[in-house]
Amino acid sequence: MNETLHQLGGLLLGAVPTVILLALLFGLYSVILHNPLAKVLAERHGQIEGAVEQARADVAQAEAKTAEYELRIREARLAVFKSQEARRQQALQARSTAVAAARSQAQRQVKEARAVLDQEKVSAQDGLQQEVSKLATSIIESVLRPAAPTQAGGAR
Repeated sequence: MNETLHQLGGLLLGAVPTVILLALLFGLYSVILHNPLAKVLAERHGQIEGAVEQARADVAQAEAKTAEYELRIREARLAVFKSQEARRQQALQARSTAVAAARSQAQRQVKEARAVLDQEKVSAQDGLQQEVSKLATSIIESVLRPAAPTQAGGAR
């Protein structure tokens, strides 16, 4: 057993430089490769997270601007509709004013025409009355004249 322990001690003593080299290699790996790589990955992760947060902020800002633009568009449309409604009301008012003026003028013209017709009717009635009087007088004269010669002829 002693020999086994002695061989084991020799192996351990031979393994010490390997362990030292392995520890040195691990230390160099950590210093040269792992730590700078971890640092770069952490920076990239930080930059990616920062970019993602910036993108989220940009999206939120864009959505806010979109909502503001939509609100402005709605307000502009409402203003256009109000303007159109006001113009339509003005047009209706102007139309009703024009219709009222035309109706008033037509009624005035009708009254004037009726007045003229009434005057013509009165003058026509007067003319007819005079004509009737003349005709009545001429009829009476023509009826009475033949009667006088007949009586004169009967007395002969």
